[in-house]
Amino acid sequence: MGELFSHPVSVRYLEVDAQGVVFNSWYLAYFDDAMTAFLKARGLPYRTMVEAGYDVQLVRSEIDWRSGVRWQDEIEVVVATARIGRTSFALDFEVRRDGSEVTCTGRTVYVVIATDGSGKREIPALIADALGEPAPLHA
Repeated sequence: MGELFSHPVSVRYLEVDAQGVVFNSWYLAYFDDAMTAFLKARGLPYRTMVEAGYDVQLVRSEIDWRSGVRWQDEIEVVVATARIGRTSFALDFEVRRDGSEVTCTGRTVYVVIATDGSGKREIPALIADALGEPAPLHA
């Protein structure tokens, strides 16, 4: 299951700043939405993960911009598993316009935690299976 996943996004008016492009914090929201859609498409709805006693917490995120995305642009957030560790995993993201133009890239590292507040957990099979094998992103 190393294939890429694509999540469509329609840029809303409220996401655009005074410079006429999507304000930077919205990219993290796009990545978060794409992450949950990615897991669901691979058989793990977020609610199922939480009901099993697990959640994920963002511990690091980096974004590199190439060009701005504007109001009413139709974009896609492409997601791939970048790395799977013992208690954390990384997902790579590309925001693409018109199916091929990469406007930004990102990587987010998540740590698996217990929903009862007791802290970090090793990645359980249900999450590892949904993540699949790491796969590089290519524009």
